[in-house]
Amino acid sequence: MQTYHPFDPNPRTPAVSFPPSTCDSQFHVLGPRERYPIRPGAAYEMPSATFDAARRMHRALGITRGIIVQTTTYGADHSVVLDALAQAGPDYRACANALVFAEKDDAYLHRLHDAGVRGARFSFRQALGAVLSRAEYDRAIARIRELGWYVKIQPEKNGIVDSVDWYKNLDVPVLIDHMARPDPLAGNDDPNLRLMCDLLRRGNFWVMMSLVEKTSKAGPPWNDVIAIARAYLDLAPDRCVWASDWPHPISVTPPPNDADLAEFAFRMLPDAAERQRVLVENPARLFGFEER
Repeated sequence: MQTYHPFDPNPRTPAVSFPPSTCDSQFHVLGPRERYPIRPGAAYEMPSATFDAARRMHRALGITRGIIVQTTTYGADHSVVLDALAQAGPDYRACANALVFAEKDDAYLHRLHDAGVRGARFSFRQALGAVLSRAEYDRAIARIRELGWYVKIQPEKNGIVDSVDWYKNLDVPVLIDHMARPDPLAGNDDPNLRLMCDLLRRGNFWVMMSLVEKTSKAGPPWNDVIAIARAYLDLAPDRCVWASDWPHPISVTPPPNDADLAEFAFRMLPDAAERQRVLVENPARLFGFEER
């Protein structure tokens, strides 16, 4: 199994301040391995990235809300997420891995819901070994509808063009991760960009501004990604959210300091009212946080 780089353990304070109640719409909790063993057949294992370390990062950046997203590393066993939610308190929610619908019973789903899980993430990348069959997928969507959860889509390396037929006609909230992974060099002609814009016009689709460091072709400070973000923000400003994607899984080069990603968010969102919407109001509505 390949070794990947860990997160930067010393997040600096950004040059700008996030608004109160800013939400990190995706981060992961991993390890320690002796307490949370990876599932058999897992495609990757990351260095330990505990909730305590995530909260240190959030405090350094000025983030007070977050969504813990279960990785394929643990699959249907959500012990690491349940323990993190118990430690985190009411300002944190979570997103399950869709394998839970194939491997766990309704009692387990209700346990997740009661703990603060409000969505499930689906992958269609066979290499990750976490893809549901069509029958399993249909049952999962039915249960999501009953639970009042949202669907979360992990794009493939080439984006969403090969998987969109699975979810394009859903009638529940659907959050597409990582800006649908378009190619900045292709500009407005990129098929993932065009497809994501088409989905946003449907009204129940959302997009997560994240993974800029891997999407960019120009490298730091990743300004070639801003045009992609603006295409979505101008089209559906009320259905865009932002995420750190900490601890930056499957990084083959050292991940950036998370303050650099925060500062990118401010270049992407230069207007204070827009920052309030994308960082606070939109995630509060999607993930079910109470207004303050």
